[in-house]
Amino acid sequence: MASDETSSGDRFRIAKAGRSIASALVALVLLVGCGGHAKGVMTPVVLAQPSNTSQVDMLVATTRQPSGDPATLFSGERSPTLSMTDVAVSIPPDSRRAPGTVQWPRKLPPNPETDFAVTRVREMASEAEARSWFRAHNKGGHVLLFVHGFNNRYEDGVFRLAQIVHDSGAQATPMLFTWPSRARVFDYNYDKESTNYSRTALEDTLRTLSNAPNVKDVTILAHSMGTWLTMEALRQMGIRDGKIAPKIENVILASPDIDLDVFAKQWTDMGEERPKFTIFVSQDDRALALSRLISGDVSRLGAIDPTAEPYRTQLETAGITAIDLTKVETDDGLHHGKFAESPEIVQLIGQRIIKGQTLTDSEISLGEGITAVVAGTAKNVGTVAAATISAPVTIIEGRGTPPKKVRLDETLASDERSQSAAP
Repeated sequence: MASDETSSGDRFRIAKAGRSIASALVALVLLVGCGGHAKGVMTPVVLAQPSNTSQVDMLVATTRQPSGDPATLFSGERSPTLSMTDVAVSIPPDSRRAPGTVQWPRKLPPNPETDFAVTRVREMASEAEARSWFRAHNKGGHVLLFVHGFNNRYEDGVFRLAQIVHDSGAQATPMLFTWPSRARVFDYNYDKESTNYSRTALEDTLRTLSNAPNVKDVTILAHSMGTWLTMEALRQMGIRDGKIAPKIENVILASPDIDLDVFAKQWTDMGEERPKFTIFVSQDDRALALSRLISGDVSRLGAIDPTAEPYRTQLETAGITAIDLTKVETDDGLHHGKFAESPEIVQLIGQRIIKGQTLTDSEISLGEGITAVVAGTAKNVGTVAAATISAPVTIIEGRGTPPKKVRLDETLASDERSQSAAP
């Protein structure tokens, strides 16, 4: 009888958890919105002359399957072959757009004077062509590699990187690594497995960049689920080579959708010679609240309070910089893309972090409530916003017990290294 009661109780809890996840997914769909934006924007348009637009040239590497349609180029399905494409994106004049925004066309073809528009697409037939592209677009040997997050089409990553490069003023050669996301909210697990599928391709891409003689340093900017892919690729490199390539100097994890315990283990497995890590966190991130629920109520790295113990001391000891964006306000209803949608933050990325400069210098003034935790000190940067966005999202967060505070220090301080080969 007791066994039957336990079984019944387990079934009840599983059913309840399933309903909670389903409710959270519905809430997320409502927050994202049903209309979306125009799709199939990759067909190049011709710019009128003269034009007041700006242009961002980027190299795109992808493990997506070619779609066979020039309007989309690549689908959300997986390909065993890494494809490389030269893409140029036109951005409307600053007088017609607000920094931090991607102006999707309302109809096709896009109008470059008011919309983001693709103006060139050229498939790279060989690695030699890609090297030639890098030589032609070299900006002091600095490379910015962007890895997008969950629920992104090929074009989403292209336009987001173009916006980041333009708005940040980053003097670096832009490169996008886009992995096979189906861009559907209910395909969360498929997307997660796609990051695992793509980790060796990203590792090989990073190694190729590091071995290029005209590349001096690489900054990785990864968002959301793309941070998992980035950490896995770097972990593999650390295990395989015994260290991370020295040219990979900066790793920026924005809204990292990573289990705290797993992040600590990934970080340790890289070895002692690691890049400089900066993480952007926000306690009001609705997307990460959903991810926590799906992942068994385990805290996500991107949702911690870096000023609270034990996180503050653990991050300081590890030398990891944490920037709290909870008080930064943007138009993002999910509070998940603040790193790119806040003009001040995206400029901080381009003008300071990519150059490896500290974030606690007194001259930084962002006009937002931001706290930086850096190697032993915590300082307020800029002026604190009048109010903190702290209202709970009940339908997503649920009414269960608070997530446990993981002891990061036990793993971050560990010198144990895996003796097995990387998968």
